[in-house]
Amino acid sequence: MLRTGTSLLALAALLVLPSVASPAAAQSRKAAAPAPAPTAADADAFVAKVEKEFYEFNLTANRVAWINATYITDDTDALAAEYGARGTEMAVRYALEAAKYQAIKDLSPDTRRKLDMLRSAITLPAPTRDGAAAALSEISTRLSSAYGKGKGTLNGKPISGSDIEAAMGTSRNPEELKEMWTSWHDNVGAPMRNDFARMTGIANEGARELGFSDVGTMWRSSYDMPPEEFAKLTDKLWEEVKPLYESLHTYVRRKLAEKYGAAVQDRSGPIRADLLGNMWAQEWGNIYDIVAPAGAGDLGYDTGDLLKAKGYDWKKMVETGEGFYSSLGFEKLPESFWQRSQFLKPADREVICHASAWDLDDKNDVRIKMCIKVNSDDFVTIHHELGHNYYQRAYQAQTLLYRNGANDGFHEAIGDFIALSITPDYLVQIGLLDPSKVPSEDKDVGLLLRQAMDKVAFLPFGLLIDKWRWGVFSGQIKPEHYEAAWNALRLQYQGIVPPEPRDETRFDPGAKYHVASSVPYTRYFLARLLQFQFFKAACDQAGWKGPLHRCSFYGNKEVGARLNKMLEMGASKPWPDALEAFTGSREISGKALMEYFAPLKAWLDEQNKGEAQGW
Repeated sequence: MLRTGTSLLALAALLVLPSVASPAAAQSRKAAAPAPAPTAADADAFVAKVEKEFYEFNLTANRVAWINATYITDDTDALAAEYGARGTEMAVRYALEAAKYQAIKDLSPDTRRKLDMLRSAITLPAPTRDGAAAALSEISTRLSSAYGKGKGTLNGKPISGSDIEAAMGTSRNPEELKEMWTSWHDNVGAPMRNDFARMTGIANEGARELGFSDVGTMWRSSYDMPPEEFAKLTDKLWEEVKPLYESLHTYVRRKLAEKYGAAVQDRSGPIRADLLGNMWAQEWGNIYDIVAPAGAGDLGYDTGDLLKAKGYDWKKMVETGEGFYSSLGFEKLPESFWQRSQFLKPADREVICHASAWDLDDKNDVRIKMCIKVNSDDFVTIHHELGHNYYQRAYQAQTLLYRNGANDGFHEAIGDFIALSITPDYLVQIGLLDPSKVPSEDKDVGLLLRQAMDKVAFLPFGLLIDKWRWGVFSGQIKPEHYEAAWNALRLQYQGIVPPEPRDETRFDPGAKYHVASSVPYTRYFLARLLQFQFFKAACDQAGWKGPLHRCSFYGNKEVGARLNKMLEMGASKPWPDALEAFTGSREISGKALMEYFAPLKAWLDEQNKGEAQGW
């Protein structure tokens, strides 16, 4: 993921709030002539001032955020909260001022776009009343740090979040899985409930000052279309891919029922969340061994095993990811990347292990923050996070407000579509896989199923996180119904249920990093679709003629050059322009994903004959 806390609109300088004027001053103003109406030149000057002040503040603020994420203490929490408050206050002040210029008719398109960005791109806006920004920042920092420090239990013993993630991918003991799932959600999520409700109230107050009905509406206003149209777009995209998810769900449910028996998992209805190999049931690839089809399911290799057999460590894994981008013509990462990134979990302090990519100086100080383990998941994650870094480097020549993705889904999709090219042929090219071990075409169902267990299984989860938050922000979901609404959406979209009943003393949404840290999540749903559009475009440009899922464009400089043209645009144009620059289309669509998995869909439907569909 991209570290949103380092984005220019989340960090800024301290606002001096207006004081109450004296009666004499008020009387004097009554006699004064009305201020002249702002002009287009005034708006241009305002935008230039904003970009200058943001730039001057960001480096220190980004360093504070980095230290807090990689060295969690009471002191770094306090510093992060202080700078977060400054950033929020500045961003809110500029958003309010930006609104004053938007009625000017002769604004340049560039200035109008930047004004719109200033007004709508704050993640958690604070109201201008005294103390509100500080309170909001303290709460959000506390929630994020609580997640980083969180622990569950396994066999009654404390276990960290990163270790639970790994253990839930390998354990096949339903009682262990239930204990890990329940303890993590109880220990991490439940204590956040009151803070989250208070944070929501303050942020909604700030959103209303900016002219939005609530924070969710403000988030949806950042996609170059009216917020209600964007909500409809996400529903339309979900309907395009839903049939594939339902087929996968039906097949996986049957396999789990055969593995564990009806007492643990029924052959009809929803799936028990903790059985899916992931703490949030968002990606299911870790249980591929349970669902692998006979014959076709034995791919003949596991990427994690290949890495270990070749003696890969964290550095070699990251160097290999860098090598993919270099093969497309991108410059190598700077030496500072290797000196300043966090690659491993330190033994002596608390850190946030959740993988993220950072750009500290809007120039070349790019980093990743991970707790790398030598396995296939982290190998893919490295390719993903580096995608953020190369995007950041590509648009550094843009003015400050345009140093971002065309939309937030683009930023997440770049590394993901590169990672789709981690095919058997690619593994051969980099010396990880023996050519004689490349799976034959009769293994394609297995290859596709393994991909779908992550890519397709994620789709409803990627959508429902913000569906829930939009409802919370709008007031449709009340604090007394947080947990019930969360579980209802997980049942509706994912077809899953928790391993035990959950009442309103719980707060399971908080057990997900992006909720605890207030990171908007629809970007990941969009990215799952965009990555296949980007991938198909790259394969077409490379002249690939075989099945789409076997394509690798590793080493193709033409693809790299066309990709870089899109990346260099940053956020300077509406996202349809950026999409068109690389893919030729102006519409986000699920069609490329459905084409990629079409052979699997046909196979799943054959396997599911006679099974109960849906839940």
